[in-house]
Amino acid sequence: MKSGRSFMKIVNLYNSSSLILRILAGLIIGIILAMIVPHATWISVFGDLFVGALKAIAPVLVFVLVLSALAQGNAQLDRRFGLVIWLYMLTTFLAGLTAVIFSFLFPVKIVLTESATAETIPQGIGEVMRNLLMNAVSNPVSALANANYIGILFWAVFLGLAMKKLCSDSTRTMLKDASDAVSQCVRWIINLAPFGIMGLVFTNVSTNGLAILTQYGQLLLLLVGTMLFVAFIIDPFVIFLTLHRNPYPLFWRCLKNSGITAFFTRSSAANIPVNMNTCERLGLDKDFYSVSIPLGSTINMDGAAVTIAVMALACAHTIGVTVDFPSALMLSLLSTLAACGASGVAGGSLLLIPMACSMFGISNDVAMQVVAVGFIIGVIQDSVETCLNSSGDVEFTATAEYRQWQKEGKELPYFLGGKLHVDI
Repeated sequence: MKSGRSFMKIVNLYNSSSLILRILAGLIIGIILAMIVPHATWISVFGDLFVGALKAIAPVLVFVLVLSALAQGNAQLDRRFGLVIWLYMLTTFLAGLTAVIFSFLFPVKIVLTESATAETIPQGIGEVMRNLLMNAVSNPVSALANANYIGILFWAVFLGLAMKKLCSDSTRTMLKDASDAVSQCVRWIINLAPFGIMGLVFTNVSTNGLAILTQYGQLLLLLVGTMLFVAFIIDPFVIFLTLHRNPYPLFWRCLKNSGITAFFTRSSAANIPVNMNTCERLGLDKDFYSVSIPLGSTINMDGAAVTIAVMALACAHTIGVTVDFPSALMLSLLSTLAACGASGVAGGSLLLIPMACSMFGISNDVAMQVVAVGFIIGVIQDSVETCLNSSGDVEFTATAEYRQWQKEGKELPYFLGGKLHVDI
């Protein structure tokens, strides 16, 4: 009995402490264990279980939440929805443009590998758009099984609108209960994030260390520096222009609650449940963010646009291809559209680099070597990219929601100069 009570005290103490502090503790413990017992590979199981659970619950969460929100008939997606899509696409283009400018200001050359292999590569923007449309009309059961979020969103919206028109109140209640149940499962998984972060950090530190910084240091510095500039300057400036408020309190909250887990999971799709939870804590409308967050994990790809543009221009600089600024500007637009077709999994943007390289007449064989370099530095590059992408999903969802509040004369949260208390 005493051991049982002691265990419950530990559990209650764990649950009552700050999640961020627990995640930081898990991060530090993971680093220490990686240095002390680097061969204790069983520790990495915690990270695999955490990411696996997030990836498993995310498709179900998106489908049920979107379906329930639309069936209830309470969703007001009009202006907010249009604004959040505009913010997603605008910042992705600005990220690609920033990457082009930085690549001209700080040109880098890379050491190409001898060979590389990858999955099927899109041969043009037409094929990317075709793949997006075909994913939308794929089998809904297959979409859920394969985490095809375009297909999940399409069928959830399609069925949700039909159920809004045809289903009874009892059915709507059942859908709401199902939505609440899945959301509760997500909260339980997120509550165990510190153990997952510990396992993920242990794996990265014990297997990779900092050796990758030597050979590809300049390229990595350009990539990360550009992404940080977009995250700390470009995105907050867009939020400021939209809300006319200091954007950094919102930025720091999104980075803290979404960016940290995204950095270690390296998957925008896996971070969807975390973003949903963050939006709830920000006091946002569930009917709105249940659609905008999964949509953002697909089309809000600032980091992917940076990766595609920087890697393509680095390849051009390496083999001596001259790129004029109009062509580079077209690359910004191409990287924006291509980034929307990037998979929401680790390394998803890298497979679109050959398509961007084809603009400059670079052969697929050479471009695939650049893809291989991307996978080598992906431990850091992809982590920062996902952090930028995923935290941006929450930032712009919140921005669109708060902009609507301003128009309706509602009180904003205290960190944006209002009086509404938001516990985050």
